[in-house]
Amino acid sequence: MASRNSPGWTKRPDLTLIAEMVEPGTRVLDVGCGDGLLLELLTEEKGVDGRGVEISQEGVSACVSRGLSVIQGNAETDLYDYPDGAFDYAILGLTLPALHQPREILLELLRVGRRAIVSIPNSGFWRHRLHLLIEGRIPDMGAHAEGWYDTPNLHPCTIRDFVMLCRTLGIVIERRVQLDSRGRATRFHGTGAFANLFGEQAVFLLSKKNN
Repeated sequence: MASRNSPGWTKRPDLTLIAEMVEPGTRVLDVGCGDGLLLELLTEEKGVDGRGVEISQEGVSACVSRGLSVIQGNAETDLYDYPDGAFDYAILGLTLPALHQPREILLELLRVGRRAIVSIPNSGFWRHRLHLLIEGRIPDMGAHAEGWYDTPNLHPCTIRDFVMLCRTLGIVIERRVQLDSRGRATRFHGTGAFANLFGEQAVFLLSKKNN
């Protein structure tokens, strides 16, 4: 049984927001679903028809042990196999900066899903800026604390960067929420100057124009 009190949820406050954005009884694809914690909760609490794609065998095994429908695959190659509009929601949690082609994958999410829910770590968070200014070293960012030489984040971006990318691609941001260092959520508008400084993470509900 999924529990919001489990260590996975306390380490990932974005998951709670993502779950709140998903309507009950919908079709969901979780891209980079990890151990399946979010998919399990969405299945149990919202009755979704959930599917997952996970690159690691360890993650796939954990999902299968939860009774979830998950395949081992790479988002950067395997999303293209899904038909247009196959899902109501395509979810990508804290994974976008680790992709080689984040722009293309963002478009793919909105091809296979009527809506996309994307969470990102914010490289513009004030503590990261201060760390770089004082220490002169790249700060550890993301869900895990890695050194710059081990981090999977190939394309670190700020909240403002992401908002501007959506504008460039003609993507509609239906909802945007920043999470501070304590996991407290605050909605924001526009490019989010305040959120860009004080949000450690952000979660976006996206759709295509004329969807």
